[in-house]
Amino acid sequence: MPTIHTTNTQSGAHDVMALIGRVLIAYMFIPAGWGKIAGFAGTVGYIASKGVPLPEVCAAIAIAAELGLGLLLLVGFQARWAALGLAIFTAVITPIFHNYWGVPEAQVMMQKLSFTKNLAIVGGLLAFAAFGAGRLSLDGKRNNA
Repeated sequence: MPTIHTTNTQSGAHDVMALIGRVLIAYMFIPAGWGKIAGFAGTVGYIASKGVPLPEVCAAIAIAAELGLGLLLLVGFQARWAALGLAIFTAVITPIFHNYWGVPEAQVMMQKLSFTKNLAIVGGLLAFAAFGAGRLSLDGKRNNA
């Protein structure tokens, strides 16, 4: 069986790529969470329209996940846990809000695209949960102190 050699060192390029990845993923969640605060009634109405019970509570959970965990991931504080929380949140809401198999034909392509993009986002979040935020993060600063 071949031996796989790994090192514990990261290059500066890895750190920059991890930072850019965190910024890009956070950019999806943070404005969405902020928008849910600004349009809370509309968010509650949309959640209720999908048949989700306790839509006010679910809207508050969505805000906490998107805004709270998104900010933690952005700055890289407890980033593994934040990424895991966002991955779980995204995996749970995706079949509820992007159920391409149960929408009119004119909406199938857009909902399927959103569904598959969300699955890809879950994959990226799971990578951050597995490998961390990198050295250009608050977690990286604590580990190097």
